[in-house]
Amino acid sequence: METILDLMTIREASTWASQYLKKEVTPSNISYLIQYGRIKKIGENGSTLISRDELTEYYRAYNGTRETDYTNTVGDNLNRTLAFDHLKEYERTKHVHRLHPYKGKFIPQLVEYFLDNHVDDFKKVVYFTQDDVILDPFAGSGTTLVQANELGMHAIGIDISGFNSLISNVKITKCSLPDLYCETNKITKILEKFVSTSGINNFQNKLESVLYEFNTRYFPSPDFKRKVNTNQINEFEYGLEKAAEFERTFYSLTDIYHVQIKQVPGKSFVDKWYVEQIRQEIDLVRNLIEEIPDTTIRNVITVILSRTTRSCRATTHFDLATLKEPVFSTYYCHKHGKICKPLFSILGWWKRYCEDTIERMGQFDNLRTETNQICLTGDSRIINIFDELDRYSPSLGQLTRSKGINGIFSSPPYVGLIDYHDQHAYAYDLFNMERKDELEIGAMAAGQGQFARKLYVKAISEVMNNCRKYLIDDFNVFLVANDKYNLYPVIAETAGMQIIEQYKRPVLCRTERDKGAYSETIFHMKAR
Repeated sequence: METILDLMTIREASTWASQYLKKEVTPSNISYLIQYGRIKKIGENGSTLISRDELTEYYRAYNGTRETDYTNTVGDNLNRTLAFDHLKEYERTKHVHRLHPYKGKFIPQLVEYFLDNHVDDFKKVVYFTQDDVILDPFAGSGTTLVQANELGMHAIGIDISGFNSLISNVKITKCSLPDLYCETNKITKILEKFVSTSGINNFQNKLESVLYEFNTRYFPSPDFKRKVNTNQINEFEYGLEKAAEFERTFYSLTDIYHVQIKQVPGKSFVDKWYVEQIRQEIDLVRNLIEEIPDTTIRNVITVILSRTTRSCRATTHFDLATLKEPVFSTYYCHKHGKICKPLFSILGWWKRYCEDTIERMGQFDNLRTETNQICLTGDSRIINIFDELDRYSPSLGQLTRSKGINGIFSSPPYVGLIDYHDQHAYAYDLFNMERKDELEIGAMAAGQGQFARKLYVKAISEVMNNCRKYLIDDFNVFLVANDKYNLYPVIAETAGMQIIEQYKRPVLCRTERDKGAYSETIFHMKAR
């Protein structure tokens, strides 16, 4: 039995854990451990206590297991400074970096580390200064461009995906926030009226009410999660049993409220992954966006709709990043430890993302410097950077021609790991954007075999050779890669470069369901 001296309030536990772990642990972090059954709650709500001994045991087991896991899998020669695992999630996704989900992006602090003017025990030289021009030939969602702006540097991004370029340019292009608010508010009012006349709210309210009662009875929190974690309940069997039980109630309600669940077969991504009500709402908002005359505002709201649409796909909460099959009924969700439901309207997410986008863009405006950034759509193996800049950003083009590009900071695609077009398939469908899957480097469809690796080396080398034509003589290139096949020494040699240094970092702050041991290397290259 715990003694009085051993028990702590949530706030006391937060202070104790911060000292024990030597990093900030908030009361919310402690509450999370209670909510998900990692530690036992003692007492009632409002007077919750936890055991210091139990919390100590949890942290020892968690940190020890994680350390052993990473050491056994990726080795012990890791630069823990570059893990940035002391940062809170909101710091790693600060301001515009979270305007839209993107699988495979690096955190902004990693870019800052190599671009800014600090030195430490590992980074002994300052590589870039203000007003330098930075190139990212695999721009993705624009992290390098945004951080270059923060640091007072100019930057050019290139991406084969037109949708990636859209996200990047929305992040770095300044727009009138009052005008943005006016346009989003106008669309929201029309959408609210459409939803209110559809009758879907009556169905959702009733469904949420009976679902709450069911979950309170059969999945009480945090007791249920605690019993799962201590093996008192077989989560898989119990979850499936209760999901099947509630599903009868769910379909009964869809009949009563005349809600269409089953989809009409179609060929597009949207046909497959969205219920009819949501498809109608998306079409409504998309048509209203097309009427906006200001291109900058229209592009921002397009990204808001894309982010909303992604969150409303008919899938489980735990498979949002890696879609399997559409889910149009209630289901047991092991992420939340209860029965969850699919969405039947975009209104909630739409309003939330409109507000979030305006707030984040305002935060970035307070940090923005008077520098130029742009993301060009094209193939980095053959693109003529000067010509494209002359066409889309003459001032940046003139600057780049006169002083050259100082270096590269980029994360090339990995071999056969991510389908960069397919992760945003809904957006290509909705906005009728051209897909260029056949030009993806390291495409998932090509696999990770010997032939795929050979093509990868050739393609990345071609990118480096093309980009090198625009670099100053004393350039610095930083490429972030998980080089498990040891391809980058060959790439460097083929591109007429040499690897000066390698920084190997553990990747500890992952949002994917798979959080297994993983590391990546930052290759620092210069001219041979």
